[in-house]
Amino acid sequence: MTVSPGTQVSSPLARSVNTLWGVGGERTAQLARLNLFTIQDLLLHRPRRYEDRRQFRPIGELQLEEPSTTRGQVVAMGVKRFHRGQKSVFELILSDGSGRLHCRWWNLPYMEKYFQVGDEVVVFGKPLSLKPRTMDHPETEVIDSGEERLIHLNRITPVYPLTEGLPQRWLRSLIWRTLEQYESKIPEPGAPGAPHFAGAAFPTFSNALHMLHFPETFEDIEIARRRLALDELIEMQLQIQRRRANFESHAPALPCGGDNRLIKPFLAGLGFRLTEAQTRVLREIRADMRGKHPMRRLLHGDVGSGKTAVAGCAALMAIESGYSVALMAPTEILAGQHFMNFSKWFGLLGVEVQLQTQNQKEKRAVGGERGNGKGTMYIGTHALIQAAFSPADLGLVIIDEQHKFGVGQREQLVRKGRYPHLLVMTATPIPRTLGLTIYGDLDISVVDAPPPGRGRVKTVVRDVATLPKVWSFVREKLAEGRQAYVVYPRVEDTGQPGVKAVTKEHEKLQELLRPYNVGLLHGRMKAPDKDAVMSGFRANTVQVLLATSLVEVGLDVPNASVMLIENAEQFGLAQLHQLRGRIGRGPQNSYCILISSATTPEARTRLKILEETNDGFRIAEADLKLRGPGEFLGPQQSGLPPFRFADLASDWELVQMARRRAAEILER
Repeated sequence: MTVSPGTQVSSPLARSVNTLWGVGGERTAQLARLNLFTIQDLLLHRPRRYEDRRQFRPIGELQLEEPSTTRGQVVAMGVKRFHRGQKSVFELILSDGSGRLHCRWWNLPYMEKYFQVGDEVVVFGKPLSLKPRTMDHPETEVIDSGEERLIHLNRITPVYPLTEGLPQRWLRSLIWRTLEQYESKIPEPGAPGAPHFAGAAFPTFSNALHMLHFPETFEDIEIARRRLALDELIEMQLQIQRRRANFESHAPALPCGGDNRLIKPFLAGLGFRLTEAQTRVLREIRADMRGKHPMRRLLHGDVGSGKTAVAGCAALMAIESGYSVALMAPTEILAGQHFMNFSKWFGLLGVEVQLQTQNQKEKRAVGGERGNGKGTMYIGTHALIQAAFSPADLGLVIIDEQHKFGVGQREQLVRKGRYPHLLVMTATPIPRTLGLTIYGDLDISVVDAPPPGRGRVKTVVRDVATLPKVWSFVREKLAEGRQAYVVYPRVEDTGQPGVKAVTKEHEKLQELLRPYNVGLLHGRMKAPDKDAVMSGFRANTVQVLLATSLVEVGLDVPNASVMLIENAEQFGLAQLHQLRGRIGRGPQNSYCILISSATTPEARTRLKILEETNDGFRIAEADLKLRGPGEFLGPQQSGLPPFRFADLASDWELVQMARRRAAEILER
């Protein structure tokens, strides 16, 4: 059961729904299918929409394909069967004096038992034709005579999610009766001794419930939603802050601040100066790793902003202090990229770097005079959370592309040591509300400026018809000595019209771009074959890399200046932005070309956002609004509660308010 902050289990709202009048065994089972077990669950059952039944549209004024609510009296009805009785249609004809409406249900003959000639019926749907006016499978509700008409008619009427066998009118009447019975008994959420959280901008909890179900105006609905969303967010923030406080009270910090004997030569050998943003973040990390409690920090920034160099400095702080470091990446490609970089960076520092993946184990026991003989840098994939990996003196855990891992996997690796410091990184910028919710138990650092000396990245959206011109442009860039990525959404041809696959297009592309060498990369290839293709692309013996979205992380080739993505509408916004991040890493200008034949408004909107901005944070906010938090984070990510009322795409102000309120409650 979901209980608002401070609601006591002894509250009358904690009683089972089967204690309500009229709720027997069958109805209790139906409500359970909607996850409605208690009176509070019932009162928090959010309507999926509202109908303004103060004014119905006359049947004679219904417009083609326009969703409308109307009502009329049943004047005729019946089931017609055809194709030897295997198919049927039930038709109901309503009249209101202005016209007639034909309502049809295909292959649902049992619908006949729900209506009688003479019934008054409310209908919601879209007319498919006007001669005669016809709706297929509309929502309907039979209105009985009597006092209950006041609940269902002449008001802004809630329409609820239902389950099989549960009538809309019955559920609405039950919620009305329950509110009448319990409204004066509903406790205001709040911890004992804390003032109630209701002010001029918010109704009380009981008033919010009434406004949710039976609003006087449409403005009431949003006022109620915000109040109930605030309760949800406070409850979540209490859990986050209690978890953080409990952790800090039990976990002593390992002394990993370092002494700079490795970091100074590391920075001197990088070949570039750290940006102000990188330097600021490093100060925050060093303060954490010298602090009383183990670091729990999220480092996020746009693609190509230099997070890996920051991670290298953090790793050296721990190694200088005599501890080992584990860096976990979601793919073997990215783990291999990190292994190559860290082996090169730490090559003269006397720091051992090891790679551990499912298909590969490699050790670089490098020379040098500055190493202390203790700390090792372990780099790997999910292999690091297996039982066989048991490092000594683990001082720091770094997790790259955090959103690709679940919270449980993160904790599995952390438990390999005794409260090691934790740095999680993501190149997918996180919307502010998600940063304060999903990662609410972490401190947040942002690398918000790219390294200097990089060229501009221009993004354009083009129709499939322009492909000949696009390939001419790609050939021009290859002739200038540049390299290109070409990305398709599929490995194999699935038969979906117009959607391309890399294995099918490889031969065509080799012929089209001859004499340039076209390499092929996808997830079903064996690890040695992948490594050979990527090594060739880095060395420019492969000029064009034809790949799936596998290349969204793990490849850093400054000479690549073109990213061509076909069927761009098949990818998410964040994924397209990650793919675009593979270019623009050198001093020359780069070009991201999105090929799409998308016709839906949503797909066109997504691609237009990429065309208009390279700002990953703006893109992340837009992606959250378009897809919602669950889709944005992906199925691997866990820890997000199922909100009924909170909207993480727009409730930034409420999230901040909830954080402050949760802190007040815990202090008291």
